[in-house]
Amino acid sequence: MTRTINAYGIIPDVFATARRLNGDIEGLGLDMTLVELVKTRASQINGCAYCVHMHGGDAVKKYGEKPERLYLLPTWRESPAFDARERAALAYAEAMTRMDDHDALVQAATALDDHFSEKEVVALTALLAMINFWNRIAVGFGTQHAPV
Repeated sequence: MTRTINAYGIIPDVFATARRLNGDIEGLGLDMTLVELVKTRASQINGCAYCVHMHGGDAVKKYGEKPERLYLLPTWRESPAFDARERAALAYAEAMTRMDDHDALVQAATALDDHFSEKEVVALTALLAMINFWNRIAVGFGTQHAPV
């Protein structure tokens, strides 16, 4: 059984700040469908079922993503459903989330240059830091995110 702690209730100011930062990052101009794909993929890797459900649902309901592409997300490398920009972002998301293969991270970061501006790379990196933060809090404490 997973240990459950309501981290959101214990230190609410930290999470209020994290939600504001998350909103600021999302306001930096990245396409929101891409944002939700990246968040969903990182959440799959981190094992945060709640986050997979939430971000996948947002991708479909709010941004018109096709559910079939979400089903293919774990196999994005083999699927023709993702374009070059999405592939670069997903490779970077996996490398930033796993952080265990420095060469893969460098290669994924370098591949972003062909598809993203410097501002977008910074936004994507910050976005990945935030989703990994949320995933690890939720998984680590066995809780779901507090309502945004």
